[in-house]
Amino acid sequence: MKKHASAHWEGNLKQGKGTISSESGALKDNPYGFNTRFEDTPGTNPEELIGAAHAGCFSMAFSMLLGEAGFTPDSIDTKATVTLDKVDDGFAVTAVHLVMRAKIAKIDQAGFESIANKAKAGCPVSKLLKADITMDATLDA
Repeated sequence: MKKHASAHWEGNLKQGKGTISSESGALKDNPYGFNTRFEDTPGTNPEELIGAAHAGCFSMAFSMLLGEAGFTPDSIDTKATVTLDKVDDGFAVTAVHLVMRAKIAKIDQAGFESIANKAKAGCPVSKLLKADITMDATLDA
């Protein structure tokens, strides 16, 4: 399976601007630029998109592993915070912190934590990232 997305850019780094689009059309000419990445201007940025991809990927992987263990989640809510830091040779995504809350009937805390950690390590986006990936997982009653 191959999926694609594209970006268009015009101008220099600080005053330039671009758009991001995805094959599915979920993103179509969404604006991005220096101001949407490093300031508070509306629009998207690569780190936000990585966070969305990681949160979605993790949630699906967690659901799959729960199913394999005989559990069906009532809900899974995941937030991914992506950290972009200045490093010696420029900037790098250095960390992603996942915060997940889930409601799952009849699962114990140890099983919940074990499956959540497997999902964190095993989702394809986690495998892609070189950043330090941490997680807080909460099982709601």
